[in-house]
Amino acid sequence: MKTAQQLRKDNIAEYLLYMWQMEDILRACHCDMEVVKTQLLPRFPEEERQQEEQWLHELCDMMHREAVTEHGHLQINQNVLQQLTELHNVLLSTPKFAYYSAAYYNALPFIVELRAKAGAEAAPEIDTCFQALYGELMLKLKHQPVSEETEEALQAIKRFIAMLAAYYSDEKEGKLKLED
Repeated sequence: MKTAQQLRKDNIAEYLLYMWQMEDILRACHCDMEVVKTQLLPRFPEEERQQEEQWLHELCDMMHREAVTEHGHLQINQNVLQQLTELHNVLLSTPKFAYYSAAYYNALPFIVELRAKAGAEAAPEIDTCFQALYGELMLKLKHQPVSEETEEALQAIKRFIAMLAAYYSDEKEGKLKLED
């Protein structure tokens, strides 16, 4: 919980990837709190365990209620994706953010290619970017290599998503001026 709160404050992209990872970890525990208590909680510092246990219990409950114990994402995470998509659309529609548009158009061919490979041509672009970043995270955790072409695509997507995350933070802090 502490990590999630800090990431949400500092970097919304890292927060979302962390939350997806937590969903997968809880799925591996079958969203069973007894398994969570024996397998996951001992990894937290003693003084944080009670708070973490409560948070993980709440996440498991939400996963059960929202029927995402096998696949999919919690509504709270889908809401973040939706907010990022809405901000993305606003930024693209405003000529004031030319560097953002350039980063997006640089990443766009890779996004289109990834959607085509996944058979998800209608998937939202921001979702596709996060799927790619999460896929890279999973490969790294498994110590599996990434091809040069994939690395090139990931770098373009990372630059684009990093800009979006920074604008998201600015917007939340009231620093983003969309109009002159």
